[in-house]
Amino acid sequence: MDSDKLNGVRVFAPTSRQALIESAFQNRSLLVAVNAEKLLHATDQTRSIINRNVGYPDGLGAVMGLKKKGLRDVVKIPGCELWLDIIRSHYRDKSFYLVGGKESVIGQAVAQLKVEFPGIRILGHRNGYLKGEKDKQALIDDIAAQRPDVVFVAMGSPRQELLMEEMQGRHPAVYQGLGGSFDVYTGQVQRAPSWWVEHHLEWLYRLLQEPTRIKRQIHLVRFLMRVALNRL
Repeated sequence: MDSDKLNGVRVFAPTSRQALIESAFQNRSLLVAVNAEKLLHATDQTRSIINRNVGYPDGLGAVMGLKKKGLRDVVKIPGCELWLDIIRSHYRDKSFYLVGGKESVIGQAVAQLKVEFPGIRILGHRNGYLKGEKDKQALIDDIAAQRPDVVFVAMGSPRQELLMEEMQGRHPAVYQGLGGSFDVYTGQVQRAPSWWVEHHLEWLYRLLQEPTRIKRQIHLVRFLMRVALNRL
C-alpha cells in the first residue's frame, strides 16, 4: 500500500478494505484509525505511535488529505466497520480476543458476535477497566497464552495503542484499536443512518444530534482549509 505524511503523520492509502485486511494479516499489523482531528492535534507522542504502526484513513479529512497528495484511489474505512469486516472475512479460520468497554457491553458484544457469526472462536474477553500494572500484565499474559490471531482493543487513543504495542511485543498478531465501537455494535450508541454515512455527512448528523460538538467540527473546517492550501 502507498502512504504519505499529513502533518507529520504517516497515513496509508488502501484502495479497498480487503486490501487493508490482507496486508494486516500478512504483516501482523497494528491498525490505527486516523481522522482529521487526530491529524490536526497530533503530538510527538501520537505521531510516533501512528508512524510505528499502520494508520489508515478512518475519516473524510484523512482521505481528502491523501488525495491532495496525489493518492487518488484511497478509500475511507471507518474503524467501527473495519473490525466487523475482519471478523466477517475470517471468523471461520481465525481466532479473536476482545478487550474494552463496560462489563455489560463487552458481554453483550461477545454474545451478539456468537449469534451473528456461528462458530466464531473468541478465546477471551474482558472489560476495559484495568486496575493498575498487575491487572494489565495479567491481561497481556493471557493473550500470550491464548495466542489469538486478532485482538480488538476499545479504550480510546492513545491508551489503546500503547497497550496494544505492549501486547504485540509478547504476542505478534493483528491488532486494531476500536474506540467506542463496542458501544455502537451493541446499540448503546446510535450511529448515523446509512444515507448520511454514504453521502459523507455523518459528521453533520452527529452535530445535529449533539450541538455541543460544534467546537470539534470547527477543527474539521480548519483541517480542510489546510488541505485546500497545501499546508499539511
